[in-house]
Amino acid sequence: MTTETAPGRRANRRGTATRENMIAAAIASLATGDPAAVSGNRIARDIGVTWGAVKYQFGDIDGLWAAVLRHTADLRGDLPASAHPGGTLTQRVTALVDVMLVGLRTPESLAIETLRAALPRDVDELERDFPLTAAEFASWKPGWDEACERAFADLDVDPVRVRQMAALIPAAMRGLTSERMLGTYGDLDEARTGLIDAIAALLSLGAEKPPKHPDPIA
Repeated sequence: MTTETAPGRRANRRGTATRENMIAAAIASLATGDPAAVSGNRIARDIGVTWGAVKYQFGDIDGLWAAVLRHTADLRGDLPASAHPGGTLTQRVTALVDVMLVGLRTPESLAIETLRAALPRDVDELERDFPLTAAEFASWKPGWDEACERAFADLDVDPVRVRQMAALIPAAMRGLTSERMLGTYGDLDEARTGLIDAIAALLSLGAEKPPKHPDPIA
């Protein structure tokens, strides 16, 4: 079985192993949190190869970052539809919160955060300068949104509020993870519980109905 590498060539088994080793080394370097790690030459040095060898495998720095992101997505696998089939609304919210909270503490997630901090913030600029990397990032949101939808598919939950929850959880979990890493006097377990309760309360609300307008006078 072969694997696509740089455009226009395919890797044999040995080349695939070399490629995987490079990706693993790049993740380890990025996971240190050192901003200088987001450099093609620095990654090549940490891997123990030349930049030319990296380019041979990935084409350019955009190809390397895209491969790193794809590798982390493959490790993560399909996001759980619900860790509590048939569970209560709160149990399902808790499962989604905790799966992301735990995931953000892995070396792969630390590597992603280091990479994100160094890439362009503007989406148009990111897509122009790092099109493959941008495409990988963009591909994650639909999968997460679908996982959240599946988690509550058998409950009478407003789909608009599910989308709001799907947008909120990643940002909130990154905030809690950052607080834990930086140190805080706050009780983060209390923050987690409060967030879960707030989201469950949001989802328990019915869909808002448009206001009724009086019939026009004939």
